[in-house]
Amino acid sequence: MRRIILISLATGIGFFCNGVQAQKTFRALAFYSTNVERDHVDFAHDAIGYFSKLAKEKTFVFDSTTDWANTNDTVLKKYDLVIWINEFPHNEQQRRAFEKFMNNGGGWLGFHVSGYNDKDTHWPWFVDFLGGAVFYNNNWPPLPAKLNVDDPSHPIAKKIPSTFKAPINEWYQWKPSPRLNKNVKVLLTLDTSNYPIGKKDIIHSGDVPVVWTNTQYKMLYMNMGHGDKIFTDPIQNRLLSNAILWMGSRVAH
Repeated sequence: MRRIILISLATGIGFFCNGVQAQKTFRALAFYSTNVERDHVDFAHDAIGYFSKLAKEKTFVFDSTTDWANTNDTVLKKYDLVIWINEFPHNEQQRRAFEKFMNNGGGWLGFHVSGYNDKDTHWPWFVDFLGGAVFYNNNWPPLPAKLNVDDPSHPIAKKIPSTFKAPINEWYQWKPSPRLNKNVKVLLTLDTSNYPIGKKDIIHSGDVPVVWTNTQYKMLYMNMGHGDKIFTDPIQNRLLSNAILWMGSRVAH
């Protein structure tokens, strides 16, 4: 018997016409900025376009905003997943609202500079949230790199080869590495064959996790996010699609 799926945007739930419930959808809100470095703005525009199209195909809600001042309980409680594309909160009100959202079971997908923190950030909760990872160095200029999939069985690795060459990006190294945290599951890593990577700023050696999750939260960090080449590779695009859909499956109500 042919079945027809009806999607209710009001309830966020899909149903088969014979009464069998389909997979629940989710609501995502992406925060970004236009007053940051040009390469991060370029990535934001590409990301919003890509995820907006994916949302229509997969029937989830995807909204975006540059209004970081509205990072508050009233706004966040309308969504299941918060995405930081190229920025992060800078004041206590925004930080506390985000902490509450995550501690209450919300989801977070962060890209590239959204995970940046150093000795001047003064947000210990966020450092713990990232699994203890603190920014240490990066390569410059941005370059493509070979990546290894640490866990091929993980949902975000579905139909992803065990190794692949990612498009041009600025790769971050963290000290301590989040891999040292027992609650962190590293999903992708910079292959050591890339070393030394960079010309002006060089990563010579060491562990460089690229994608990971802190299992104490519904969160995923992805280092991709510098420039306008991130969405030029079909393998990485599939990885990015897998990532947001996996996060959505964890937070859908």
